[in-house]
Amino acid sequence: MAMIRNGYIIEPKANLRGANLEGTNLKGANLVDANLYKADLIDAHLGGADLRRANLERANLEGADIYKADLGGADLRGADLYRADLREANLRGVDLREANLRGAYLLGMKIDDGQGNVYECQKDGWNIIESK
Repeated sequence: MAMIRNGYIIEPKANLRGANLEGTNLKGANLVDANLYKADLIDAHLGGADLRRANLERANLEGADIYKADLGGADLRGADLYRADLREANLRGVDLREANLRGAYLLGMKIDDGQGNVYECQKDGWNIIESK
């Protein structure tokens, strides 16, 4: 079901290129295949959101709550994730080239290596949780 936030329609495949969604509550939003290129998502609330295959290239997610969100297959090239809460988020198949992850909270985050291995960030470091 679509929702409206800050005058933008939030729905799968939405074109939110350059949208100003700073501080917006998008918890549980369905943004599958959405275009969020260069979107301003500073301090946005994206907990539990479905962002699979979304284009978040060069998006500003500084301080965003992305707890338990599904970003599988998303494009996060050059995204700013400084201080973002990525705990327990799914980042399998995500492109993180040139992304800023400094200060991000990663505990429980899952990511793959493109070779069939899935890693989870745990208190003692990155551990393989699935192997090809």
